[in-house]
Amino acid sequence: MEDEFQSSARLVPVTEIKPTESPATPTAQVERPFRVKLRGSVLVLVRLPNRRAVRAAIHQLSTSGGVIHLEKPLDEKLDVEMIFHISKATIRSKAQMLFPMWATQGWMQPFRFVDLPQSSREILDAKLKTFLGETAKGAAAGA
Repeated sequence: MEDEFQSSARLVPVTEIKPTESPATPTAQVERPFRVKLRGSVLVLVRLPNRRAVRAAIHQLSTSGGVIHLEKPLDEKLDVEMIFHISKATIRSKAQMLFPMWATQGWMQPFRFVDLPQSSREILDAKLKTFLGETAKGAAAGA
């Protein structure tokens, strides 16, 4: 009986296994929004679904999302509300938390905006561009 099992089993060399090929699709050029490294200079209030709130610092920000620095990570795919001030403008939007990464002092957790209204997106875009301009001026002055 053992011989029957062994004779029916067939070992296939790795070179014979071919992945299924998909038809070639043209790669569309997707424009990614620019990102600004804030390095914790902007604080954010993260409101959880149970109405509790967690404070964090925004490490990196764009009009599509960013990365926050937290003491303890939040669950991946958790839907939260984020409230923060940037250059005298208040941004309030729903966001989804992505997979956290351990940092030397806490956690870095990326997020993406889920329902950022167009008006808030335009304000955020303008404020991030002015923030970039201010940093460029500061770097040029220091050189």
